[in-house]
Amino acid sequence: MLPLLALFAISFHADFEGGNLGRVDRVASNHFRCHVTGETDQDGRNRQASWFYFRIDGAKGQLLTLDLVDLPGEYNYKPTRGSITKDTLPFYSDDRQTWHELKTVDFDESVPLQRIHITPKSDSIWIAHVPPYTNRNLAQLLTEIKEAPNVKETVVGKSVKGREIPLLTIFDATVPDRGKKVIWLMFRQHSWEAGSSWAAEGAIRFLLSSNPSADRIVRGAIVKIYPMCDPDGVARGGVRFNAYGYDLNRNWDTVDPKKMPEITAERGAILDWIDSGHPVNFFLTLHNDEMPEYLEGPPDQSSATRPLMERLFQILSKTRTFAPTRTPQFDAVSTTIGKPGRMNAPQALFHDRKVPAFLIEQRIAKSPKLRREPTIADRKQFGVDLIQSLWTALQNPSDEPGAEARDGSAGN
Repeated sequence: MLPLLALFAISFHADFEGGNLGRVDRVASNHFRCHVTGETDQDGRNRQASWFYFRIDGAKGQLLTLDLVDLPGEYNYKPTRGSITKDTLPFYSDDRQTWHELKTVDFDESVPLQRIHITPKSDSIWIAHVPPYTNRNLAQLLTEIKEAPNVKETVVGKSVKGREIPLLTIFDATVPDRGKKVIWLMFRQHSWEAGSSWAAEGAIRFLLSSNPSADRIVRGAIVKIYPMCDPDGVARGGVRFNAYGYDLNRNWDTVDPKKMPEITAERGAILDWIDSGHPVNFFLTLHNDEMPEYLEGPPDQSSATRPLMERLFQILSKTRTFAPTRTPQFDAVSTTIGKPGRMNAPQALFHDRKVPAFLIEQRIAKSPKLRREPTIADRKQFGVDLIQSLWTALQNPSDEPGAEARDGSAGN
């Protein structure tokens, strides 16, 4: 057994932002068993092995066999065979800029293990579960848009490790706020779900572009965006828990500024906005899943949000980037009924302030519309499609739940 050290001329590395790989065992000269680290929550439960990202050096021109193992885990306290399956093909890159789907992959259900066959064409090759999006990617984006006239960046708080949690407000300050729709978007609550960050970047770049459709939205709406909700997890190559083990899309019904400063900051900014007299006409958190793809509404027993949910679903389903596996449904009141600290963001926001709060899961496996696994370009396009679909869905005020728009400053 060898850790991430030189294995003859071939070496494995994960000592970079977002990198994660456990022990590496040499099975044969060019055959290696790679243990997926995974993470558990604050109680040592709900292990998820949903992320790997590593570099191989010194294997140019050599056919490698890589077995990814230690995949089984738990989800909402129910055992699973793991998030890495025969349908979740990994990606590789020669430069960490351009990522390609890796199709030479087998899967052994009996172990289970995912077996990768690859012949690197360069001295270094990177392999990841999905194309990574790191804090460095976000920092570059924020630098590029810093001088844009219609965006304001604020910091709502810091993570356990002291990383800033930014909130972007995109709006046209020359247009009075009265009557504007307020759209609040949340991305990257779970660090492995890099696809949501690429969608966030696509949405942000579109809103700040010269596209006439984007201009109409920016003039008629206030769009608030959390582009990175778990910067610590993204930095260390985590899965879905913060540094204390708390799932950042659970525990929204718990107040703990020390152990869950991310949730405290994100929830606090939303509730402060509402309690100061501003509406939220639509809240959405975007996630990635293995196979399912769907839109889910808040636990609204009165069905007041149903017209808006169905309208958005119909519009979004016409795009090439959203291929739902089921019709839209209302969520339960908690992810784990009867256990405190298990509400996700939409559940808690609806419970606390009756916010029309939604969740979208997007698959990382092959899309039936695209006929391939979604790429970075596809994720960015979904960000564009999402913003345009939301704006269109909100144009029928007679069905719209939530408070009427009132005077207020978009900079709050």
